[in-house]
This record gives sequence, structure tokens and C-alpha cells, in this order.
Amino acid sequence: MTAVGQDTLGTRSTMTVGGREFAYYSLAKAGEKLGDVSRLPFSMKVLLENLLRFEDGGFTIGTDDIQALVDWQKSPVTSQEIQYRPARVLMQDFTGVPCVVDLAAMRDAILTLGGDTSKINPLVPVHLVIDHSVMVDEFGHPRAFEHNVEMEYQRNAERYDFLKWGAKSLDNFSAVPPGTGICHQVNLEHIGRGVWTSKDESGATVAYPDTCVGTDSHTTMINGLGVLGWGVGGIEAEAAMLGQPVSMLIPEVVGFKLTGRMAEGITATDLVLTCVQMLRAKGVVGRFVEFYGPGLSSLSLADRATIANMAPEYGATCGFFGIDDKTLDYLRLTGREEDEIALVEAYCKEQGLWADPDLPDPVFTDTLSLDMGSVVPSLAGPKRPQDKVALDRVDELFNKDLGAVYNKTGPDRVAVDGKDHDIGDGDVVIAAITSCTNTSNPSVMVAAGLVARKAHEKGLTPKPWVKTSLAPGSQVVTDYLKKAGLQDDLDAIGFDLVGYGCTTCIGNSGPLAEPISAAINGNDIVAASVLSGNRNFEGRVSPDVRANFLASPPLVVAYALKGTVTQDITTTPIGKGKMGEDVFLRDIWPSNREVSELMNASIDRNMFQARYADVYKGDEHWQKIDVTGSDTYPWRSGSTYVQNPPYFEGMSMTPAPIADIHDARPLAILGDSVTTDHISPAGSIKADSPAGRYLLDHQVDRADFNSYGSRRGNHEVMMRGTFANIRIRNEMVPGVEGGVTSYRGKTMAIYDAAMKHREDGTPLVVVAGKEYGTGSSRDWAAKGTILLGVRAVIVESFERIHRSNLVGMGVLPLQFKNGDTRLSLGLTAEDSFTIKGLDTLTPGQDVLVEVARASGEKISFVTQCRIDTANEMEYYRNGGILHYVLRKLAA
Repeated sequence: MTAVGQDTLGTRSTMTVGGREFAYYSLAKAGEKLGDVSRLPFSMKVLLENLLRFEDGGFTIGTDDIQALVDWQKSPVTSQEIQYRPARVLMQDFTGVPCVVDLAAMRDAILTLGGDTSKINPLVPVHLVIDHSVMVDEFGHPRAFEHNVEMEYQRNAERYDFLKWGAKSLDNFSAVPPGTGICHQVNLEHIGRGVWTSKDESGATVAYPDTCVGTDSHTTMINGLGVLGWGVGGIEAEAAMLGQPVSMLIPEVVGFKLTGRMAEGITATDLVLTCVQMLRAKGVVGRFVEFYGPGLSSLSLADRATIANMAPEYGATCGFFGIDDKTLDYLRLTGREEDEIALVEAYCKEQGLWADPDLPDPVFTDTLSLDMGSVVPSLAGPKRPQDKVALDRVDELFNKDLGAVYNKTGPDRVAVDGKDHDIGDGDVVIAAITSCTNTSNPSVMVAAGLVARKAHEKGLTPKPWVKTSLAPGSQVVTDYLKKAGLQDDLDAIGFDLVGYGCTTCIGNSGPLAEPISAAINGNDIVAASVLSGNRNFEGRVSPDVRANFLASPPLVVAYALKGTVTQDITTTPIGKGKMGEDVFLRDIWPSNREVSELMNASIDRNMFQARYADVYKGDEHWQKIDVTGSDTYPWRSGSTYVQNPPYFEGMSMTPAPIADIHDARPLAILGDSVTTDHISPAGSIKADSPAGRYLLDHQVDRADFNSYGSRRGNHEVMMRGTFANIRIRNEMVPGVEGGVTSYRGKTMAIYDAAMKHREDGTPLVVVAGKEYGTGSSRDWAAKGTILLGVRAVIVESFERIHRSNLVGMGVLPLQFKNGDTRLSLGLTAEDSFTIKGLDTLTPGQDVLVEVARASGEKISFVTQCRIDTANEMEYYRNGGILHYVLRKLAA
């Protein structure tokens, strides 16, 4: 049952679709009273409907808020705060485990405060899809999938037991078992509806736009289906589950006009990498992007989802597409019921949410455009997804970067012990068809299969140093590849199924063969990976690989065959054919017609209906997990996976006053583009790291370390892993890579130094450059920060989700002003920082930071408080969003 507002404006109406009556909140009626809304961007119309539905006369949402959104058309830049309530929440297991841990801890805490545990239950539907845990241990043989699944369950038995407890103990909480698919593809193919419905207090069925927030940054993929959604931190998602609105400023909306159509042989991956580069250059952090224009008619729904998926890479909150006939066709193909599809069409046409190319363009804050005919084959890398490089320039880029970026000093090539081949700089050691971005798009998956078929027919095989893998985002992909006969061709050149999940894109690429790993690490070889993912940040894909390139699935196959990025793949041979002839990329690249014909012959509605008919049942491994639901979770004291976190220890009903920060020392001084992977890595745990030592001390064998991502239910592991990325560079320790810092002149692990500062009673700050917190919606990047004792983070600019997460954990985000930077101010490890006036802090105000130098000199500089809204200020004053919600529920 859903709550609705007071409808002061009288916009509630009814419509009949398929013989059923639905209540809805009319945008047209709002327009009659407040001003024309026809040229609002579609995404803003969705927000407007949300305000109308929950308008309560002013306590949370008043007429002034609604008027401000309507008036946005007059000046599409505003500082007005609104309260937004998404229809549902999407989670995956890496972020889902700590969410369920927090909910379990909140149940304990509310009992302590004298409250009712039943208050700690999701009030909106929550879907958790287990997709982040499978690793590519086995590959290149027919039983790789089976073996990887068995190892996944062995490693993660305790986590899965805990998640199943959550599914049995929490209301409105569903868990999609491992081996089903990637959460965003499951969301696109099955969960998302376009128009959501629920009963209200009167018993009426209310129809409204399907919206969601997700604890994964690529939740934005669902915007390709016309569903407004974006990634938030787990703590913000938990608040949304428990009835708290998402506090946000009315966004700016950048219109991206698409014209023309892609040329022969160009893929959706080439298009999205072009869009990412253009939008990063434009600057869309914290903005909505909405795609429009005549070019949309040539894009499939899957193409649109590919572009929407990478909104975090271009920095936007979301990349939205309107609903049209292509949307309905996709809903029909993927097995949605006809009455649901009819409601989507009727509702969107009635509400002005139907994308009609004959209507005037919406009003936007700003615009840019792309003729899709100008898109060329591309990769992105070697370190950031926005760094697009044309396919014929990849070798030039890599060779230029070898000295400048990688400080290359060792030999170019070395022999591999026990093998009859050597390995050199730029050799591709990982080629992975993976991730939600591309494996959700049949056109590029079929193209990859056709490249494999043509290569197999010519007798080509991958180079022996390449680790190949195929990890689709949906079981339906396997169905159509098999029906088309393409899976046999992929198997023949090493791309056997390894699992249904994120795998290499999240850093679960598994180990390289030991001789290859030893050759790379013992000789300063700059090895490369090519993956069809969306993330290629340093230290993410594999600890052995320093150059990572994003590519379309067919190009992943091609690079596996070529085995290197150091030669122009467009002009030099891919390999030798059966007769010793040179085989070039053009010889194995399929035509658009070949791809289209095979797609049409191999994909049908029945595949989706069959695969999703019993999606929550799981395989025999999942079914064997026997768990009993309960009001509170029975914490296991010796667990190294799930521990009761310390956030609510000593908590009272009244928050303590915010204390000023005196004489804080820097824990880290960092550069630009520090990612959430740098702050809280998801990949492998080194044995000699603080987290590794903790696990060894708790009798965990090195082989059973699993990953940081899988251990997010244990704060002891995760706080030791904070700032522990092997590629992070702390300027307090110049010339050194890895999670170290300086404490009283001694170099040591960041965690160890933080604990010594805690013993000294010294608060901490972190200082950095631009784009701090780019990447994943990783709440542990904020949780780990606060648990290490960091009170404030001072940077040149924040990425959206991480800034919100810091506030949600009670960490003060401050942004340099007046052109100041850590470099211009000469901030060093010897400085101490004092920040006063926090008891009277207001959103966005100037904050003076005083710095005392070891020499006795004192300087000061002005920063902007990046607590952006009044709601966020309440969260900060309560010590975090969960504390705020818990006190409210307990009261």
C-alpha cells in the first residue's frame, strides 16, 4: 500500500485501461493551475508527478515546490530543494549485504531505544540481485561455469545465508539468487515496468511513473526504458526504503540531440564511448541528461539502455530517454503482460510522457548534439572511461603513455617460465565479454559471436597468454547465442560461459596463470586488458594489469586473437589462417545485415518468459540454504563476513551538538580523479595489508580471502581496506603507490596511522583535487572514511554520489573556493587544520579553514560547505542519515 498526499491542487483523476480503473495525478490539470508544463523535459515531468502525488500542504512538499518545478522552464537553473520519493529500490549483493547489515543493526538499536523492530522494514519494494560475487577462476573450458558457481557458493555461503535471512525477515524485500544475471539487466528485462501501480489507503489502484534508486551507480541503465532511476549510496537507499524522501535540488537538464544514424560496422559501444567523452567535456556532474532528436528512431531500446547505463561515466545523475513505440516493442519482446503494456501507452500519452518527434523540443538548461554518422570505432582507456581513443590510434596512445604515464623502466618483453612464449608491454592478458553495459545489447553480443565464427572458420585462436571469458548479464543471452549456433563458435576460441554476473568489470577477473603473473610483476611489464565493461580505473580489473581498455564485445574477441594493443588492429594482421595467410580485422567483422538477420531469427518472447517465470527460486545450491526468519539477526561473533557495525553504539534519542574540528591532521593528500575504487577497493586483498593481516589473524587461509567487495558486511575488514588501493598515490609519501601515509615522519599503512591518530585523540581530514569520489556508488568509501576518524574532506570538486554519502555518514564535505587548491596553498603532511562554527553551519555557506604550519606560520582559506540541502543538514547534525531515521522511527 502506498501513501499519497493531500492533493491540494485537485489534480487526482481517473482513467480506464483494459476495463480497469486507475487513479493518477494529472500533469495537464497542474498545468491549467500553475502554468504550461508541455515543454518540461520528460524527466522533469516525472519529478513533477511525484511532487503532485505526495504533496501534503507544505510539511514536506507544498504548492511552492510544485510551482518552482513548473517555473523551471523560465530559468532552468535553480537552487530550490525538493523531496522525491522513488517507487522502489534496486540493490546488488556487494552493496546489498551492508544495507541488510545496517537494517539488522537498526533493529537492535531501536530495541535499545525502546522502539518497535517492525518499524525497520522497507515501505517500498526492494529487489536485490546477487551478481557481484562470481569470480573468473575457471575459464576456457566447458565446465568453467559449473566450477565457478561451486566456488562462489563455497566462498560466500555465510553472505548468502545472511541475504536469505533478510528475504525471509524483511517485508517488501526480494532476493534474486546467484547465477541469474546482472541486476541492471534483470531490472531492464523483468522488474521495470514503465508505469508502476499500487493500492492507496482508500483501496484505489494508483498509476504513476516507474522510478527507482539503486545501490549501484549503473542503476541509470533503466532510464533507457523511460524509467527515471539513478544510483545512491546504500545509506541513502536504506533511508528511502524506510520512508524518507530523497532530498535533492531541482536539477539542471542538459539536452543531448542525436541526429543521423550510425555507419556500417559501428556499434552501440562506439556510440556510448563518444557520448561519454563529449558529456565529460561538457560538464554534467549532478545534472540530468535527456536524449532527444530524430536520431532516436534508429536506436533500439538496448542501444538506448547502453547509453543510459554509462551516465556515471559521463558524470550525470541520469541519462533519460522518453517512452515510445520502441519501448513498447521491448516490453512485449521481454515477456511483459499485454495489460501492463497497454497501461504504459495510455498513461504516457495522457500525461504528456510519450516521445512524439512532431512536438516542439523541450526546454533544457543547455544542449549539445551529435551526428551519429560521425561516430568511429573506438576504445576508451587506459585508465578512465571518458578517455576515448579511435581504434586506429590505440597503439600510438599506448606507446606514448608507456614512459610518460607508467614510468617504464624494465625490459619490453620477457620469457614466461615453463611456457613456449614470451610476454611484453601492451600484451592483452585479459579479454572479457562482461558487464551490464554491453551484454544487455543483443546486437553487440551477436556481433561478437559472428566474429568468433568467422575467426574459427579461418583457424584463428587466442594468443596463449590471454585469459578469455564470457559473462552475460542474463540467461537469455545464452539462449539466443545457442539458438544462433554462436556459443559453439565462442567456445571454440576460448569464450566459454564463466558465469552470469559482473566478473571482470567489478574486479572479479580471477588470478592470471602464475607464470604470466610472475613475468609481469617481476619485470615491470605493462600488461593490458580489453573488456566490454564500463569501468577501467586503476587497480580495478586486476592487480597485474595497468592498462585497461573498454571495447565492444566483438572487439574484445578481436583483441584476444591479436593478443596486443601495441599494433594498429585496423591495418596489421589479427593472426594467421589455416593456410598461413594473414587474416585482418576486416576479414572477420560482420556486416550490419548479418547481425540483424541473426538477431531476428534467434531472439523471441518465449525465452524471456521462460527464464523469468520463477526467477526467485534459484538453483539447487540456493534452495539448499535453510534459513529461518526472525525479528533480529543472531550475529555470529567469529564471523569474518558479517559483523554488527559500531555506528549506533552509545546512541541516544537526542543528538550531541556538532563539535568544531581542532588541530586535525591530514590522513591523505590526493590528486585529481580519485575514484571510489581508490578509496574503497572491491578487488583482491593482499596478504600483507591490514585487511589481510586481520583475516590471517582470524584463521582465514589466503586462498579464502575472497575480495573486499564480498566482505562489505564486516566493518573490521572494510575500514582496514579504506584507501588501500594498490594504485592510490598519497602526496604525503611522494613517489610511492599504495595505501600508505606519513605519521610523525614514518611511512605506514593508512589504517595503522589512523589508529595511532585515534590513540592520540587527533581528528583527521582528507585533502584532494578535482572529481573526488568518481565512479561507483560505494557507500563504504564514506563509511570507511568516518570509521578511520576523518571528520572533513576538502577538495576542488566532488562527484555527486560520494558527496551525498559523506554527508550521510556525518563527514563534512568542503570545497575549495577562489581558485585555491592543495597545491596553490602548499598543504603538506606537517600541517594541522582547524574548522570552527560548525554548530551554526547552514547549507552552502562559506567555511573558514585555518592551517597551522610546523614552522609556526598560520594561513587560512575559504571553502564552501557542500551540505547542499536543509534535509542533508539534519542528517549531518544527527551524525548521519541512519541515525536521523532511527531517532525518527523510535520516537
